[in-house]
Amino acid sequence: MKHTPRIEQYGLIGDMQTSAHVCDDGSIDWLCLPRFDSEAVFAALVGEREHGSWRLAPAAAFEGGQATAARHYVGDSAILRSTWTTPTGTARVTDFMPPRDGAPRVIRILEGVSGEVPMRSLWRPRMGYGRISPWIHTVDGRIAAEAGSDALWLDTTVEQEVEDGTVMSTFMVAAGQSLAFVLSWAPSHGAPPRIPSPEAALAATYSFWEGWADQCAYAGPYREAVVRSLVTLKAMIYEPSGGIVAAPTTSLPEEIGGARNWDYRATWLRDAATTLAALLGAGYREEAVAWRRWLLRAVAGDPENLQILYGIGGQRDLPERVLGWLPGYEGSAPVRVGNGAATQLQLDVFGEVIETMYLAHQAGVAQCADTAVLHQRLVRQLAACWQEPDEGIWEVRGPRRHFVHSKVMAWVAVDRTIRLAEEGVLDVDLFELMELREAIHREVCEKGFDPVRGTFTQSYGSTELDAALLLIPRVGFLPPDDPRVTGTIDAIQRELTSPDGLVWRYATAGDRAGVDGLVGDEGAFVLCTFWMVDALALAGRLEEAQELFEHVLSLRSDLGLLAEEYHPKSGRQLGNYPQAFSHMGLVESALLLDQLLAERGSEACALPPDAVPVQQRPAALALSSRI
Repeated sequence: MKHTPRIEQYGLIGDMQTSAHVCDDGSIDWLCLPRFDSEAVFAALVGEREHGSWRLAPAAAFEGGQATAARHYVGDSAILRSTWTTPTGTARVTDFMPPRDGAPRVIRILEGVSGEVPMRSLWRPRMGYGRISPWIHTVDGRIAAEAGSDALWLDTTVEQEVEDGTVMSTFMVAAGQSLAFVLSWAPSHGAPPRIPSPEAALAATYSFWEGWADQCAYAGPYREAVVRSLVTLKAMIYEPSGGIVAAPTTSLPEEIGGARNWDYRATWLRDAATTLAALLGAGYREEAVAWRRWLLRAVAGDPENLQILYGIGGQRDLPERVLGWLPGYEGSAPVRVGNGAATQLQLDVFGEVIETMYLAHQAGVAQCADTAVLHQRLVRQLAACWQEPDEGIWEVRGPRRHFVHSKVMAWVAVDRTIRLAEEGVLDVDLFELMELREAIHREVCEKGFDPVRGTFTQSYGSTELDAALLLIPRVGFLPPDDPRVTGTIDAIQRELTSPDGLVWRYATAGDRAGVDGLVGDEGAFVLCTFWMVDALALAGRLEEAQELFEHVLSLRSDLGLLAEEYHPKSGRQLGNYPQAFSHMGLVESALLLDQLLAERGSEACALPPDAVPVQQRPAALALSSRI
């Protein structure tokens, strides 16, 4: 069965331990149980519907008849509501996953709004990423689907039929009528999960999300977009450990039909650190405390062998393999699980982790003794290896290089350590670190800058550009009005930017292997475009920055979600979805614009417009993505 919705046609629901992707045609096409990194029981997102899906929609929608859906999130929650309009009436489907108090669950509540609507449900579980058809049978009137160690339970008052591994029902919903479907997971060897009250679960889920969103300290003009991004980021935190997935999907392509397909269901130190920086900036502290505990468990025992990513529970072994039976999203193969980048050297990670520790301290999260020891060991390790070439922020699979961004973030790690020591919260040799900070800064300015073109380059001695260079003013390495910074901004706008302002990470080489060691191209990188917003704003080009920011907002899905990339020519989102980096970048840019516009307004009261100074902003966010 052909299945080709666009990536942005999906909405996300989740319980902060896993999540589901719900298409606008009423089909759940991606669900891993019981965790983000578990095997999918619905894998149609990277295959076809027969690889696992659950569609609940008017019968007319299955048959190509007149049935249209309008959807939205309920308030500031992760509860998705779709209202279907048909010639015979209107029905509403509310999809959500309640915060876990036992078994993980997906609940779908169907309500008749007007008239009568013939409805249909097709529940097609396929364990093992779509490879295994489970044993479907009834137990005390409940439908169970079992395979190996997993069991799925489907509870509903609607009569069901089983045919060829699919549980089906066709029924009528009338105005004022309410029906519910509850999918629960449990170990196959354990007791069946209890049947919850759908209405009570909905009320509790709404109360949780609204209460959490109300804590947002941002009250600027982009609050709706910021809160939706924050809720999305919160939904990607694995609550039991505090680890944060980079995205809840695997192998959504960066190029349709290409091989740039990666598994993001793990915790990259960089992604987690920068996501937490965004949450801290918006007033959230508990997540930072939980992540610090995760960091200590994952890293503290062996910081000298720091990995760039770990499993959501802190596990180190993340072998990469290919799921050959899945054709991939729109034929974009291979479909991968695990990620081989776990063994790479990426020096920038030291900067992102230490930057987050610094920001947490500034936000009032007290430094603990164990964190201080970890911090000291990380700085010692960095001092020993910062002059080595690495794979860099984009996790190149080509030769190691001396990436300028990596060195800048090494400088950030030392600089923030010095700041904490000067504030009396960290015991280190200040003189030695100040010398190291100066040495790194001097080397980057001497070896990473092209004086002929007036721009920093991707790596020492190269001619390539890299959007990560836009972070130089954001992290305080140089003032935003320094000619070397403004020259870099101008060069990236000339060479790595689409006509409508969207920014690519770096130049790819099409059919040839590029600097990243891969063939193929990709879309513009959403986070890099937010970096351009920040760089322009800091350089005093506020109107230009605001216009670009609002353009990116217009590219979000109808539910306010962003993937990793956007393809300007085809006008569609690409890459894993939703992407923590993209939503983190949105939050950070909104906060920065709000701050700078407020400062401009206050300064304008005392100075003529052409006298408003451009000031360097201290540290904010380091960050980025992988291939």
